[in-house]
Amino acid sequence: MGKFRIDLLRHGESQYSHTLRGHLDDVLTAKGWQQMQSTIEQVANHSWDVVVSSPLKRCACFAEQLAKTTQLPLLLNHDLKEMYFGDWEGVSTQQIYETSPELLANFWQKPSQYCPPGAETLNQFQMRILKGFQDLLVHMQKQNWQHALVVTHGGVIKLLACLARQQSLDDLLKMPAELGKLYSLEFSEKDNQLNFILR
Repeated sequence: MGKFRIDLLRHGESQYSHTLRGHLDDVLTAKGWQQMQSTIEQVANHSWDVVVSSPLKRCACFAEQLAKTTQLPLLLNHDLKEMYFGDWEGVSTQQIYETSPELLANFWQKPSQYCPPGAETLNQFQMRILKGFQDLLVHMQKQNWQHALVVTHGGVIKLLACLARQQSLDDLLKMPAELGKLYSLEFSEKDNQLNFILR
């Protein structure tokens, strides 16, 4: 069973970057577009076979443009959206801290046990993301693709970093995932289990 490479590109600054925007569909700012563009320009000799993107505009608009200029196929993968924050969608952490400091602290320290009101649990989020990558793996095998660029969100990158480092999901929010930056992983499947390895 072969290993497949994925480069995860986090979207740049977007309209509501100061809030938890989850599934809110805000667009990139000019600075956000530039952050992603300059990261891509530094990877001059990339060997991607496909561009994969979350369908949310802050990822998909850049991914569509990039797929056009590189003449690569584009796949929109609905499972690779950011975590859904329920009642906290579009609210800044500062505001949440002022109204529900305990809830925020619980979520920050133990996201596996606490989730925002009306939100997706961390377990549901993990299952959705793994399904998205499972589908991608099948697709890559079928097409004989080795290397994908995945344009996605901070939460997705942090989750995969936790899995790759075999760390507790409670460390999720401490993982690095800077706006507009690239993170490289390998993934493969063994006994119906997806394995992620940091490159």
